[in-house]
Amino acid sequence: MTETLPFRYLFGPGPGNAYPEVMSALSYPVIGHLDRAFIDRLDRVSAGLRHVWGTANARTWPLSATGSGGMEAAFVNFVEPGDPVVVAVNGLFGERMAEVARRSGADVVRVDHEYGQPVDVERVLAAHPSPKVIAAVHAETSTGVRSDIAALGAGKGDALLLVDAVTSIGGLELRADDWGIDIGYAGTQKCLGVPPGLSPFTVSERAFERRVQDPRSWYFDIGLLGGYVGAAEGHTRTYHHTAPVTMVAGLEAGLDRILAEGLEKVWARHEAAGAALRAGLEAMGLELFAAEGHRLPSLTTVRVPEGVSSARVRAHLLDRYTLEIGAGVGKYAETVWRIGLMGPNASPASVTLVLGAVGEALAATR
Repeated sequence: MTETLPFRYLFGPGPGNAYPEVMSALSYPVIGHLDRAFIDRLDRVSAGLRHVWGTANARTWPLSATGSGGMEAAFVNFVEPGDPVVVAVNGLFGERMAEVARRSGADVVRVDHEYGQPVDVERVLAAHPSPKVIAAVHAETSTGVRSDIAALGAGKGDALLLVDAVTSIGGLELRADDWGIDIGYAGTQKCLGVPPGLSPFTVSERAFERRVQDPRSWYFDIGLLGGYVGAAEGHTRTYHHTAPVTMVAGLEAGLDRILAEGLEKVWARHEAAGAALRAGLEAMGLELFAAEGHRLPSLTTVRVPEGVSSARVRAHLLDRYTLEIGAGVGKYAETVWRIGLMGPNASPASVTLVLGAVGEALAATR
């Protein structure tokens, strides 16, 4: 028998709660992935993704994979064995970038940073005289830090700039064309307010011309995918794979919701919610983790107070309030909390709920 799962307030690092319009769209009838009605929807979604990416790239589409699949696709299509790839590592997802690049055969040049700090643009640009790719995370989900992608783009030279925008897309200023992003991947489950399952992906013409012609992954080969999505036009498409038609319907609803509100207004809403949460946490005597001036609005990292059990507080929040916040990662797993205000959760009501619940949980578990 199918068990109905409980409702959760998802205030962790993701997934977040979805917009109501998205959940309604997920109940639309299932149609074929080559149906003209679905192709039209796919084209509308690709156009909406161009808005949130800030790009005119023809090859912008919802990749049928999670954000981690987007990461894999980004590297296998542009990195061949021996290619020098500079990776800025200032958190878990920078670490993963370096590992995926290594498995793609790259000569990886890591530029390591202390967790909680933004990417040092000058060190990254000076790490190699002529890399094929420079890779960085815009919004590091593991630490709550934002980095200056525009500065990397301005100094990239002939390199391709590859960017992880999983936690920034839809919630933080993102201008792929203006900033010189050549290859970008993201996820649906955070500020876009859509469940996990798709990776918004974009590729510049400059990058596409320099792609690997026969990548190791057939499924993620963007040359083959281009006949179905992205650069394809009209109702006649080359079959590549069975697209997740229902998830694409949900993403369309999420994009429609964001664009109806106004993208810059959505950014401002996330910024206001994040600022209010940070102020409230500091008023409670808690210490923020991410470097001041580089803190994400969508994901706040806070140090667990001395003598407090991170796991007990999180369990109390889940049991008493059906509310989830996240633990830290790596050596900070027990000493940092990650609190996300993403998509519909970027609101004054969410801030009040989180602050009240965390305050009560701290008092109850000390």
